[in-house]
Amino acid sequence: MLASSSISALRKQLTAGEITPQDIVLDLAKAIEAQNTSLGAYLSWDVEAALAEAARADLTKPLGGIPIGIKDNINVTGQGCSCGSRILNENYIAPYDAGAIQRLRAGGAVPFGRMNMDEFAMGSSTENSALGVTRNPRDLERVPGGSSGGSAAAVAGNLAIATLGSDTGGSIRQPAALCGCVGIKPTYGRVSRFGLVAFASSLDQIGPLTKTVEDSALLLNHLCGYDAHDSTSLKVDVPDFTATLGQDIKGLRIGLPKEYYIEGIHPDISASVKAAIQKLESLGAIIEEISLPHTELGVATYYVLAPAEASANLARFDGVRYGRRSSTVSPGPNPNALLDHYCFTREEGFGPEVKRRILLGTYVLSSGYYDAYYIRAQKARTLIRNDFTEAFKQVDVIVSPTTPTPAHKLGELKDNPLAAYLEDVFTIPVNLAGLPGISIPCGTAEVDGKALPVGLQIVGKPLDEATVLRVAHAFEQS
Repeated sequence: MLASSSISALRKQLTAGEITPQDIVLDLAKAIEAQNTSLGAYLSWDVEAALAEAARADLTKPLGGIPIGIKDNINVTGQGCSCGSRILNENYIAPYDAGAIQRLRAGGAVPFGRMNMDEFAMGSSTENSALGVTRNPRDLERVPGGSSGGSAAAVAGNLAIATLGSDTGGSIRQPAALCGCVGIKPTYGRVSRFGLVAFASSLDQIGPLTKTVEDSALLLNHLCGYDAHDSTSLKVDVPDFTATLGQDIKGLRIGLPKEYYIEGIHPDISASVKAAIQKLESLGAIIEEISLPHTELGVATYYVLAPAEASANLARFDGVRYGRRSSTVSPGPNPNALLDHYCFTREEGFGPEVKRRILLGTYVLSSGYYDAYYIRAQKARTLIRNDFTEAFKQVDVIVSPTTPTPAHKLGELKDNPLAAYLEDVFTIPVNLAGLPGISIPCGTAEVDGKALPVGLQIVGKPLDEATVLRVAHAFEQS
């Protein structure tokens, strides 16, 4: 079954002439037709368009002929880009390729399929999609994580070779951990955000979800690079991220933040991560306890800054230029009619979680509360970033659980958004500091007789994805 293969394995078959890119697309289409109804990972897929592009694929390129699933907040020319929301689902068709898509195509890859997600990437379970829930392929009664839940579920369930996701507070790493695949968030500014529909512009970053660490390195080779269309894109050299794979980690210093190893973590997650740390030590790494003293500020800081940015970014969705337009009232010369148009359009188009965050963001930015909340949150963010700067004077990477608990059941946290927000307690600080981080499978947690995946998070210094991947690959191969 080609759908269960890695990029590197398929590339060997393609270059040997054993298979064609069309074979891969057709095998994926067969798997999607058979399983997507129950899994809900894909929102749409166009087999004919993918076959036509696959037929033109240049097999001499590093990603030549490999289909890649795309999270539905990344623009691909001629395809819908709903962001999992009613407000864009009806009539928005992307008029251009995002920077990341341009780079994938330049590497020979074929974008194939739109992956389900929490609406506008706001959520940690993919239950917030207005277009249907995604289920965890390890247990269909449980969530796959989010917001890149469709991207992770498709890879883990062998409905995709690899996918793109976006990570604002853990939205690549958390679903990768809950579904049992590899997911990496690069350093902020490494990958162009041009064509990524913005949630929180100072936090969002595109990254791959894959079956292996090597596949993640292969995709990063082509995703990373400067883009003049993105003002936050970094003008830095892009190394070959596969070059250090296979090198030993003897003498590498690994930090364990004492604030991350606390009560409340599922015991099987603690045991799996402890075993992973022992394995890394047996491979020659030096384990050191470190402190990230402002960790407790992370979730609160994030839920001031991210909604504030979302409130500004989502103001553009008003039903005037594109997207859903309410038929309840038409804009006209009457100012009240125009205001009603905005209100009805956004009331009908946005889901409850998006409305919650817009309201929260508007509140913290409003007169009288800006200094009390937004400015203080920015100061807290600086403290969190400084914690990591000091820690990396002592160690090369930082290792922790990716999540405190395994995947919960669908609907279990529906009426408890705070508990859902705390699912990202270990991933959020990495986004606030703009650092690279990866989640790799490291064991299982026993819940109701099911063995659910556990993720190990490895965090690196700014622009040091190579070391993160090196450590991840050493553990994976061991």
